[in-house]
Amino acid sequence: MSEINEIKNDESEEIKVPTVSKKEHSALVAVGSFFLEMIKVIILAAITIGLVRYFLFKPFLVRGQSMEPNYHESDYLIIDELSYRFRDPERGEVVVVHAPVGSDYYLKRVIGLPGERVEIKNNKVIIFNDQNPQGFILSEAYLNEITEGSLNKTLGPDEFFVMGDNRGASYDSRRFGPVKREAIVGRVWLRGWPINRAGVLKAPDYSL
Repeated sequence: MSEINEIKNDESEEIKVPTVSKKEHSALVAVGSFFLEMIKVIILAAITIGLVRYFLFKPFLVRGQSMEPNYHESDYLIIDELSYRFRDPERGEVVVVHAPVGSDYYLKRVIGLPGERVEIKNNKVIIFNDQNPQGFILSEAYLNEITEGSLNKTLGPDEFFVMGDNRGASYDSRRFGPVKREAIVGRVWLRGWPINRAGVLKAPDYSL
């Protein structure tokens, strides 16, 4: 008869499973919910910012001297794309336009409106339209120099004549011609930088 020997450990190993109290469990759930909500907020904020930048407002950094003395190199601007979905650009507004060639953008001021005739003569800009068939001289107090040269251009029903404020150093409608309405991206609404020149920007009042 075979013997079966039982080996018994005097010291039995006891495995303890950590337990979580209800209070600790509630705290963990609260932390998880907080981070989940934070992720939702971040995602929604990113979507909102993307939509705003794509459809409503876009940043624009000035390059070059064509708009001096009113806009300088590295000025940080916010472009309003919403307004022109409801109305046309107005005279004096500074706008961002697609370059006639290539993928660049230009910063220019609207001078002539659709259907008008723009004449540059004797260092003056003269506008002819239905309200002013004899023409009126555009008073541009924002310029530091005269507008040299000679030009006589009649605009089509969807064309705008744009020029830079630095008339001696601006590549604009005097060279590449009028721009189509569809080429105008939006108007300059706000200057964010530099801080000492920051603020909302408005078109001049030519009636003064």
